[in-house]
Amino acid sequence: MTDVSPVGLHRVLEPRGVLPQAALRLDASPDLHPGEIRVRVERLNLDAASYRQLSTKHGGDGDAVRAEVLKIIGDRGKMHNPVTGSGGMLVGVVDEVTPESPLGLKPGDRVATLVSLTLTPLAVTDRLSGWDGLSEQVPASGHAILFARSIAAVLPGDLPVPLALAVMDVCGAPALTERVVRQYASRSVLRTGSGHGSHSGTESGLDPVVAVIGAAGKSGSLSLAAARRAGAARLVGIVPHAGEAALLEESGLADAVVIADARDPVALSEAVRRAGGPADVTVVCVDVPGCEGGAILATRDGGTVIFFSMATSFSAAALGAEGLAADVTMLVGNGYVPGHAALALDILRAEPGVRRLFEHRLEEA
Repeated sequence: MTDVSPVGLHRVLEPRGVLPQAALRLDASPDLHPGEIRVRVERLNLDAASYRQLSTKHGGDGDAVRAEVLKIIGDRGKMHNPVTGSGGMLVGVVDEVTPESPLGLKPGDRVATLVSLTLTPLAVTDRLSGWDGLSEQVPASGHAILFARSIAAVLPGDLPVPLALAVMDVCGAPALTERVVRQYASRSVLRTGSGHGSHSGTESGLDPVVAVIGAAGKSGSLSLAAARRAGAARLVGIVPHAGEAALLEESGLADAVVIADARDPVALSEAVRRAGGPADVTVVCVDVPGCEGGAILATRDGGTVIFFSMATSFSAAALGAEGLAADVTMLVGNGYVPGHAALALDILRAEPGVRRLFEHRLEEA
């Protein structure tokens, strides 16, 4: 038998030797190897980019979306959208824990997995019959396997499961945003700036301007609140239309709300400048492709762009920055920062504006 791996190499069926996330097929059988945990699945949460791609492909036909999700899971032993390369996460109840598991979970714990469905062995047994295919959250029955190096968090008892799941799905975004913004706010230098734009800092810090693209969404709203906590001096929220602008203005999370097409680089960068930019930190939280150039242009030389969208083309970002002679640092939000789940849940509890936006998204679904 293949040696048991803490990262799940023993579950890879094709091609052998790659990590589970890169695999075409995983072994999702319920029998456990040492170090593993089996979770009884209650709900899947498809990531926004994946769900948008599937819904667009099928013209909003929920039955067709459900059929394709079933096919992906059946073919691959995991939920791994072959077009977007992304998956999502799940909620379930711990069914069995092997003694070798280091995760600290026990049978009966209701947990959210904080690792992607693209690397989580998964099987469904109900044909997703309780899902209409019209939302990202998917009631489901089946099982999933967690490895020794997986991450899961016990769900809080004070929040409805759909709300807690929605928060945990994007909890990496506010955690990394807070870390990066805090680094800018704590720098003891005086900046005059150059290149893509400038604004004066102070000797006690940089008074950073933070722009969030997709600011009325789940990861966007959490990132705004996290940036404020970390010392952002001005928050610019970018949304695509008046409806989302009204929601964001009502939340009070941003100092300036801008309506702009994030796929139009010049229009976006000009809108951010008029709102107080260019940004020291630009956070990309949209689920549509083609936003790389605008995010780069909206960011000052020496600034940072954080990409949290699975719709991002990282080659387009790298080559675009080179072509613009933009001296910006670009970070890939990998979804994991120590303490990210607790931070995001704390923001939700403490910020009424964030909670209202989340509840609005869930009502829409």
